Amino acid sequence: MSNLEVDGKERAIAALVYLLPLIYVLPFGLILLRQFPFLSIIYAPLSPLISIYYGLPFAGLIVFFALYFAIVRNEKASYFVRFNTMQAILMDILLILCSVLMSILEMGLGRSSLLIETLNNTVFIGTLVACFYSIAQSVRGQYAEIPTISEAASSQIR
Repeated sequence: MSNLEVDGKERAIAALVYLLPLIYVLPFGLILLRQFPFLSIIYAPLSPLISIYYGLPFAGLIVFFALYFAIVRNEKASYFVRFNTMQAILMDILLILCSVLMSILEMGLGRSSLLIETLNNTVFIGTLVACFYSIAQSVRGQYAEIPTISEAASSQIR
């Protein structure tokens, strides 16, 4: 997608929406974070949000729908913010699907299976990379192109 002039407020909002998948992916990385404690520095600044997100019932669902209806479906919001919000929501939906798939696999293979741990680590690292890339691109005022997800996000907000 082409670059356009995006003001600082729009860049900040577009970057902040990626906290949703960044927080949601945390349970996938618990094994990795236990093995490499220095990686938990990534989540240290987010600990108050994580406490609220996982502490309040339905907080994730409320945030999910609030972002969708307040930003994605708001025609007054800029395309840049709407695109990034939709992309973050789609990443979250993929994480939800991964979570369901993992729980099914865990029933058959057990929670501490090498395959389960590898899949959890892969989902965690992949999501971290996608989120940090998207945050960096948003701060720069550019669109984060993530294969398939960006195309889906773009088609949903036109």
